[in-house]
Amino acid sequence: MDQLREPRHLVAPRAKAMWATEYGVAGVVVLAVVVVLVWTGTITGAWRFAACAVGGLLVVAGACVVPFWRYAVHRWEITDTAVYTQRGWLVRERRIAPVSRVQTVDTERGPLAQLFGLTTVTITTASAKGELRIEGLTRNDAEQVVRDLTTTTAANPGDAT
Repeated sequence: MDQLREPRHLVAPRAKAMWATEYGVAGVVVLAVVVVLVWTGTITGAWRFAACAVGGLLVVAGACVVPFWRYAVHRWEITDTAVYTQRGWLVRERRIAPVSRVQTVDTERGPLAQLFGLTTVTITTASAKGELRIEGLTRNDAEQVVRDLTTTTAANPGDAT
């Protein structure tokens, strides 16, 4: 069995822009709620400045820092014997799953991912830990991962349980 190690491939560089958009939109929503709470008088005094500062910091950090950090961490690799994934930004998760344990391989393209031409591949295995996800792949890379895993799992019969 292969060693638990850092996977070889980075996700698509466009993932940074997608993540920046996700976090930026979420941050703007939080900041809008803070502004409404300040405007209606729910938050008063020095707390209103602190709340606005925290909201602004969330927008900036979410859109400008987190995507680059996630891009540096998110990696994947498919070999003849295993699927490697590494993800996270605050908490890093590195997983390996033997190909013989792969049960299903799915792709997902939400509206934002479609806008950036990206795909998420979800690999379900016979593991209590759950599925492996590779976010931020180009459509071509995702299709190649699905083809490779389909071919490899067919050639490596296992019990997948």
